[in-house]
Amino acid sequence: MKKILVIIAVLTVAAACATTPTTPPPSNVNTAATPTAVALTEADAIAKEKAVWDSIQKKDYVAFADMLAEDQLEVLDVAVYDKAGSVAGVKEFEPSDITFSDWKFLPVDKDAGVIVYTVSFKGKYQGKDFPLATMRASSAWVNRGGKWLAVFHQECVQKPAPAPAPPAKAAASPAPATTATTGADPAANEKLVWDFFKNKNYDAFAALLLPEFLEVEPDGVYDKAGSVKGVSMMDVSKAVLSDWKTANLDADAALVTYVAKMPGGPADGERHSTIWVNRDGKWLALFHHGGTEITKPGAAGPSASPSASPSASPHTMASPSMKASPAMKATPATSPMKPM
Repeated sequence: MKKILVIIAVLTVAAACATTPTTPPPSNVNTAATPTAVALTEADAIAKEKAVWDSIQKKDYVAFADMLAEDQLEVLDVAVYDKAGSVAGVKEFEPSDITFSDWKFLPVDKDAGVIVYTVSFKGKYQGKDFPLATMRASSAWVNRGGKWLAVFHQECVQKPAPAPAPPAKAAASPAPATTATTGADPAANEKLVWDFFKNKNYDAFAALLLPEFLEVEPDGVYDKAGSVKGVSMMDVSKAVLSDWKTANLDADAALVTYVAKMPGGPADGERHSTIWVNRDGKWLALFHHGGTEITKPGAAGPSASPSASPSASPHTMASPSMKASPAMKATPATSPMKPM
């Protein structure tokens, strides 16, 4: 009898073990440590930028807001706006006949990228028609929690390239070579750059630019060589910088935007923005957008931004004035932007 009970017990345990299911984890469980996003490509960035404009044209302001990061900055002629300001302002902007061209994509790192382009449109602002406007625009997109969001946008009125300038005279006393120490503070890095301009230390300036550096100005898009050549033809010794704002794109990329005012330039100055990145432990400049001429709120007409500000002013298409940009160029980028 004991043998029979033992055999039954053994068989019961064996049966239980044999029927224990090996159920896989639920398919909706995220086993990754942190959310990831597929690397941003040029095609992705173009599609996302067009989606922003499309949401404005369709007056889908919820979709528009969902594409912006919470710490988004928008640099316009009248002001620098946060996300709330952008969302409020775009409701007064009704673009039509939108066309894009000259797309250029600049990777920042695995979690960020910059898209540069030219956009033309007409439409209504605060219910009033405005004529065709053509802008040079740039936006930075970042991976936040596995979703790509717009964290920065800037634009300036497109202007014709200036006539070739006469050869610059050699400086009487060239500044000695300087080894610059940059860091994670993009405002401090930018001030260092302007000190080099004032001291005519263009080699030191060039050393702070990555090989793939790009600069957007009203008259064109410039590579590293074009930027260095442009600043060497300027006198910024009396430039005054103000209104500093910074934002982190991610752990290895940061943005600074500010106002530069110079004698002979626009009365209220111009807005400039630079993205600095950490490459192998050293912070270097990757991207700059300048030449957004400041106008006073309340002037008649629209800002041409895809996130037009609540008090957006007109972008008049008058002849260009002398730029306050540190890259007042003579030669555009040697690698022209690829058209759509």
